[in-house]
Amino acid sequence: MVATTNWKDEDGKTGRALATVPGGASIAPTLLGRSAPRIPIGGRIRAGIKVLTRKAAEVAEAKRLYDEGVAQGRGFDAIERDIAAKCEGLSNPLTPKNVPYFTVRGEDFPNPEIARQIMDLYAEDRGDGVRRLYRFPVVFPADAWQNVMPHELVTWTLSERRYWSEYSEDGQTRYCMTHQPVPVSSGQRAIRIFGGRKTMPRPDNNGLCKPESCPEYQTKKCNLSGRFIFFMPGIRTLDAFDLPTNSFYAMQAAIEKFQAIGFMRGGRISGFLDGKRTPFFITKRLVEVSRIGDDGRPTRVSQWLIELEAPVDVTALLRPDDDLEALEHRAAEATAVLEGRPPSEPKVNEDGVIDMEEPGPSSCDTRTGPATPEAVPSARSGRAASEMGQNSESVVPRAASPAPEPASGKQSVVSAKAPPQADVAWILDAAAALGVDRFEQYADKRWGKGWKLAAGGRKRALDEVTAFADDPSGFQEKVKAELEVFS
Repeated sequence: MVATTNWKDEDGKTGRALATVPGGASIAPTLLGRSAPRIPIGGRIRAGIKVLTRKAAEVAEAKRLYDEGVAQGRGFDAIERDIAAKCEGLSNPLTPKNVPYFTVRGEDFPNPEIARQIMDLYAEDRGDGVRRLYRFPVVFPADAWQNVMPHELVTWTLSERRYWSEYSEDGQTRYCMTHQPVPVSSGQRAIRIFGGRKTMPRPDNNGLCKPESCPEYQTKKCNLSGRFIFFMPGIRTLDAFDLPTNSFYAMQAAIEKFQAIGFMRGGRISGFLDGKRTPFFITKRLVEVSRIGDDGRPTRVSQWLIELEAPVDVTALLRPDDDLEALEHRAAEATAVLEGRPPSEPKVNEDGVIDMEEPGPSSCDTRTGPATPEAVPSARSGRAASEMGQNSESVVPRAASPAPEPASGKQSVVSAKAPPQADVAWILDAAAALGVDRFEQYADKRWGKGWKLAAGGRKRALDEVTAFADDPSGFQEKVKAELEVFS
């Protein structure tokens, strides 16, 4: 739900801010709350290892420090610093090595016990007597792949990120960003900056990111850097984990799979993939990739690339809620039994979908008027009620409140909280405000032509519209796919 709030800045000027709020609650911006939400990271899994360079391998002390650090589970960066400090002439003693497994070390986690739990659950011995992490399940915490796989072109120094890429709000222009100089007072003392250092477009290239003409990119100081952000089933922690990667091929392949799964799941990639709690899996696959050598000629090399797997019957994802009409009919029958009424037989329309009839008023209820969506609980609401210990009184129909007037403007439809008993006109108006003018045709195909008359049908349509309140483009693509691709 998108909520609109008013706020005043430091100069007293009034503005408006949009905040995506679960459940429709309005939250005003705060000093620390205007930036985009970030998922806390509580540990890092690495895609490879580092080994001694040929020169460092000839130094006995360097070899001893490396072997001891690996045995103790220390991070490769810490091992490299120790070797460089204690072995003269070895400023860069380690080099990356591409391997078919992942590295999990206690030093990469605030709580080293988490690293041990991951290895205990998912590491395996593939015949060499050593347990390693070759494949592990993941659940992504957001539906936008840009949030679970952030990436950028970036130049690092020893102490900070110096340059990095950012896109404009319309996604058409890529900027090269850097930190603003720290302001200095008249006494030549650095001024304290609230909220961290400010950023600005890089001045010496007009703020534009053009890798072909960028000296840092051409000298390999600026590179593509990304990471996957995920949770792991069975690992009990509030924080997520990340897996860094610099591979363009791995990230591009992952984007294609994210988009394919999201397309079949109505824009969703978060959570488990199906009702059987099937997660994504991350593993590695040996592939040949092309690269351009210093002489400008393409060559092919073999590399172990991160592979995203979705071990699920994808045909079952295309229409995941086909059986919800039958479930809702059984819920309606249960309601009728509790009210002392004979259950009605289901009606099947020409599309083979059960049409739900509005249940009449109870014989012991003197109130009149059509039953509300609350009178016919869905399978999910019925299960939630039983889990909360509610008695049979909770399913007695309540009197319907007057349906709200259809919204007249797009902004009011999107930003307003959907009424619990919205009528068909409100639903169609809300869908139109999100850019979908064929929602009625879409709903007829998806739930049957009786959806407008059934409490369950209207509830499902209302849930569909409100679920995409902050993603109009995704809603439009889903409706278009249902009407044109799956027709």
